Amino acid sequence: MVPKSDEEILALIKNPQTRDKGFQHLVEAFQKRVYGLTRKMVIIHEDADDVAQNTFIKAFKHIDKFSGKSTLFTWIYRIAVNESLNFLEKKKKRFFLPIDDHQEVMENYLESSPLVDGDEIQRILQKAILALPEKQRLIFNLRYYEDLTYEEISKITDTSVGALKASYHHAAKKIEEQLKVE
Repeated sequence: MVPKSDEEILALIKNPQTRDKGFQHLVEAFQKRVYGLTRKMVIIHEDADDVAQNTFIKAFKHIDKFSGKSTLFTWIYRIAVNESLNFLEKKKKRFFLPIDDHQEVMENYLESSPLVDGDEIQRILQKAILALPEKQRLIFNLRYYEDLTYEEISKITDTSVGALKASYHHAAKKIEEQLKVE
C-alpha cells in the first residue's frame, strides 16, 4: 500500500511498527520538490542536497509537533525555507563573506557548473533571480516556479498575503529590469 494522503502517511509514522516506512513515504512524497526549492535558494548542488537532507532530519525529529493545522507539504516546505535561509546566513558568516562576494560565488557556479541546466536565456534569468534579496528570491521561486498560491506561501513564510503580493511584484520588476540590461 502506497499512502496517498497526509493522514495515511501520519498514521504510518505514528505506529511504532511502521514509523520508518511512514518516513520513507514522507521523503518520497516531497523529496523532489524540497530539493528543487533548496536548489533555487542555495544554487550549489551539494549545498542543496545538504539543506534538503537537513530538512527531512528536522521533520523526523519534530514530526510529533506537527499539529495538522496545515498540510504536510506546507509544513515540510516551511522547514525547507527556514533551513535554506539559515544555511545562507551561516555560510556568509562562516566565510566572512560580504553579500556581494557570496553573490559572485553563486553566479560563477551558475556560469560554470555542468549541473546547472538550461540555455543562455535560462542562465540570465537565474542570475537575475539570484540578484534579488533572499526573501524576494524565495517568494518569487515559490510563486513562479512552484506555482503556489499566495495563501500557501503565506502559510509557509508566515507573511501576509498583501506583503507577499508586493514582494513578488517588486521581484518581478527587478528581474524585468535586469533582463533588459542583459
